[in-house]
Amino acid sequence: QVQLAESGGGLVQAGGSLRLSCAASVRTFSSYAMAWFRQAPGKEREFVAAISWNGGSTTYVDSVKGRFTISRDNVRNTVYLQMNSLMPEDTAVYYCAANRTTLTHLSDYAAAYDYWGQGTQVTVSS
Repeated sequence: QVQLAESGGGLVQAGGSLRLSCAASVRTFSSYAMAWFRQAPGKEREFVAAISWNGGSTTYVDSVKGRFTISRDNVRNTVYLQMNSLMPEDTAVYYCAANRTTLTHLSDYAAAYDYWGQGTQVTVSS
């Protein structure tokens, strides 16, 4: 069983930055690909970014490329999402997810991820 706990959300003005963290309570964190999804009110959950088990491969949804960076620390069992140049349309609940795989291919489908955190709210004001 993997437990994920997100933190770092909050209210920020457009153009600002936030860094989200997701701490995983699992001994074999390095066996998991990790991802961030988000869900805005009235919308479906959307893939944001993913990172392979060793950090060697990353992928992003087009709307955040060049603004967001996903990274991980396998010693601290934590994955991060650095969000810069935030826009009001980035407002959503952000979820961390884990998929037990050491393949380099990264899925952007929510169904591929076995474990989810409770989410952290990010609100960007205009």
